[in-house]
Amino acid sequence: MEDYVKARGLCFMSNVGWAERGDGTADGHGNSVPRFHLTWGTGPEVVRVFAEPVKKAAEKGLVEFKFRHVVDELLLDESTGRAIGVRGRVLEDDDSLRGVKSSRAEVGKFEIHGAAVLVSSGGIGGNVDAVKAAWPVDRMGPKVPDHFVIGVPAHVDGRMVGITESAGAHVINRDRMWHYTEGLQNWNPIWPNHGIRVLPAPSSLWLDATGKRLPPFLFPGSDTLGTLKYICSTGYDYTWFILDQSIIAREFALSGSEQNPDITGKSIWMLLTRIFGGKGTVPVQNFQKHGKDFVVRDNLQDLVGGMNELAAERGGPTLELAKIKDVVEARDAQMNNAYSKDAQAMLINNARSYWPEKRSRVAKPHRILDKAHAPLIAVRMNLLTRKTLGGIETNLSSNVMRADGKPFPGLYAAGEVAGFGGGGVHGYNSLEGTFLGGCIFSGRAAGRGIADELARSSG
Repeated sequence: MEDYVKARGLCFMSNVGWAERGDGTADGHGNSVPRFHLTWGTGPEVVRVFAEPVKKAAEKGLVEFKFRHVVDELLLDESTGRAIGVRGRVLEDDDSLRGVKSSRAEVGKFEIHGAAVLVSSGGIGGNVDAVKAAWPVDRMGPKVPDHFVIGVPAHVDGRMVGITESAGAHVINRDRMWHYTEGLQNWNPIWPNHGIRVLPAPSSLWLDATGKRLPPFLFPGSDTLGTLKYICSTGYDYTWFILDQSIIAREFALSGSEQNPDITGKSIWMLLTRIFGGKGTVPVQNFQKHGKDFVVRDNLQDLVGGMNELAAERGGPTLELAKIKDVVEARDAQMNNAYSKDAQAMLINNARSYWPEKRSRVAKPHRILDKAHAPLIAVRMNLLTRKTLGGIETNLSSNVMRADGKPFPGLYAAGEVAGFGGGGVHGYNSLEGTFLGGCIFSGRAAGRGIADELARSSG
């Protein structure tokens, strides 16, 4: 896969990231080595290397784009059952910005026929009702969370999953999803209830809504689903990070190309400022100033007071200053102990044994209440919808499978709509850095599968 994308002009940053560090067991969930490859140029660059040849093909008349066309039905050959096209509505032109919900006004109908149909429409993360309907209460109970921030645009609504299933496709693993526990309400939203994910390093103190420290090994960046399960068990749908300026400047990264202008814009100077500056990136600074989930204060008493104001907005419990002080001081007491028995302190030291983490990602261990690292910061972390791990079942050629286990002639599915490949290539968990690769790989498999099928039928 690396050779494949590099041959198309994609470059990676030299420092391989260490996401999803694990559940603390030798044979359990998590990455045993750093393996998160970040593209130099982020998402726009990934799109560019694949879009350019498609645009050139369009100039030659080999590709035709049909913007503002909404598919409502797959067309099947009545005699063979083969997928032969799509039918739907044409919407009026709309110049809305990327990600903004556009007009649904209908101006016509359309019907398109072809030798094969490829479904690549994304998951259900933009449709909270669909997320709640699929929520695995048996694994992530005792109830479905009430509140989410939305991590993907409204068009990621799962419509094509149902439409494809109605045509006879087999949909599997609906209860497998990958939603994040470190979501922020975007202070400058593109869509309603727009959420941004924090990509945390391991130093922030993580408390549940009642003020209890999350148990080992539920530390920032360690075990997403394990943490989600714990949060759901508390009866509340938010948690708290307590940290300071030194930690947020070094350890807070935000997900999204627009939240990383240095890497997206390929600016070495801005990247060096991120690494060696003491303020954090400009997007992080903007969240500190404007974010609804942020409390920035000079002392712990005022910090807890601000946290309680935010908790009251959601009907959450009132935090007791004395108990929060005990938790913070217990954590702090282990930070200057070379023989620390605190599992989070050991995680921090282990992370800093990897030189890119020590140099640019993980703050030097210190006491949060040390005024040299002021101000104090609390961040309300919301549940954030994002990835759909189940979906349309396919074989290794991305050919859709019917419920009877036979391939659906002429119908293919790739990307998140197919659970990033096959209907659920990840299983229940992910190791991060694996989603885009699944989209590219399953899309490549679909292209080759369609070509092979057409070659066989014409030969």
